[in-house]
Amino acid sequence: MNIDFKKMKGLVPAVVQDASSGKVLMLGYMNEEALAKTQESGRVTFFSRSKNRLWTKGETSGNFLELVSIQEDCDGDAILLKVKPSGPVCHTGKDTCFEEANTSLTGFIDQLRAIIKDRKTNPTEGSYTTSLFAKGINKIAQKVGEEAVELVIEAKDSNKELFLGEAADLLFHYLVLLEAKGYELDEVVEVLKLRHTK
Repeated sequence: MNIDFKKMKGLVPAVVQDASSGKVLMLGYMNEEALAKTQESGRVTFFSRSKNRLWTKGETSGNFLELVSIQEDCDGDAILLKVKPSGPVCHTGKDTCFEEANTSLTGFIDQLRAIIKDRKTNPTEGSYTTSLFAKGINKIAQKVGEEAVELVIEAKDSNKELFLGEAADLLFHYLVLLEAKGYELDEVVEVLKLRHTK
């Protein structure tokens, strides 16, 4: 990384984002030492301007921010930290420092899509997803059909666990089918957005 710590007298803003939900959780500041400790420990550490020292988020509450990735901005004077929070982020007990709930898990879909894409380009022995790609588009499409029928059958009953299990199976195989066809989920979303505006 090529962070310009001199531009802001040794500190750069660090935006913290939930890696799964995409929700912005908080803003902190880092100096070179805080960045190095974050990279070394895997837990986000800031430079506290009020305490004038390094401060690992969660050191008193236990609500650590487990580091997933670090990215600098185009000017090298800000940092984006993608994390897995282990509890509420704000000292007030809220999910975020912006008083927003951090309950959506749909961002995980992007992580799942990345895994599916990797299984297609880098086949892994023993992987169910790899085996689907090896069987070809007809088998994948057939699996989507089977899972859709199973979901319809479960919809007629009142067993939430079985229904959600079939819904998850259908969604997973649908994502595999999109990848097999070479299409992105974003393209499907664009179609939905166009329909919504009409």
